[in-house]
Amino acid sequence: MDLSLGGAKIESRLVVQPGKQITIKLIIPGVEEPISIEQAQVQWVHDQTFGVKFLEIRQQELDELEQLIDECIALDENGDA
Repeated sequence: MDLSLGGAKIESRLVVQPGKQITIKLIIPGVEEPISIEQAQVQWVHDQTFGVKFLEIRQQELDELEQLIDECIALDENGDA
């Protein structure tokens, strides 16, 4: 739902608790391999939505995440999102 280089807001039926560490795989349409974030920590939970902070992300995944965010911003600025 909301994504940045430092974390994300996620909507899911997954039951999590604040403080829990999880692995996140972002599946991007048109991209063969998902972006894998090995360590993320749940910061807050509200109904079926929760926020995570990325604790550990490899440089390659960080670069791919930054490119994805830049592309989304460009689409939004052009009114295509």
